[in-house]
Amino acid sequence: MATEVDGAVLVEQNGVKAGRTKHMADLILTKETLDRIDEILQEMLKRSGAHTVLLIDKAGQLISFQGTMDQEKVASLAALTAANYGATTAIARLFGEEEFTLLFHKGREENIHFSNVGDEYLMITVFSNNTHLGLVRLEVRKGLEQIEAMFAENLRQWFNA
Repeated sequence: MATEVDGAVLVEQNGVKAGRTKHMADLILTKETLDRIDEILQEMLKRSGAHTVLLIDKAGQLISFQGTMDQEKVASLAALTAANYGATTAIARLFGEEEFTLLFHKGREENIHFSNVGDEYLMITVFSNNTHLGLVRLEVRKGLEQIEAMFAENLRQWFNA
């Protein structure tokens, strides 16, 4: 049953509550959804030549991780990336932008590519200078489209059930 309260849609299904505002719904990520995210990220790594990819929420909570980076660095990268994204969003607003949807950091040996996944998530892709940025961007876009389509379908199923 769905009800609207202060501009938010609240839904309860089988004793589980979820809500959404005009921006994005709170998604319930099932094991099946998480397994599919892992598959998408693994394929993206293979096709792009990147060595690590993370899906996090904008608070820095890790949703999924694939690649060769050690677990301790992954947790730190997730938290620092969320903070970096927040600061960059504040900079964007200084220039009249809502946010910058893509960020890229180039180092001597390693590079980091950040992309929005919907309104609430970020995908972080780490790759070496031996990997072409254009290929990474192409494969990230494909992965983002797959994940966003899956999230949209999950929301349709949830709110139509």
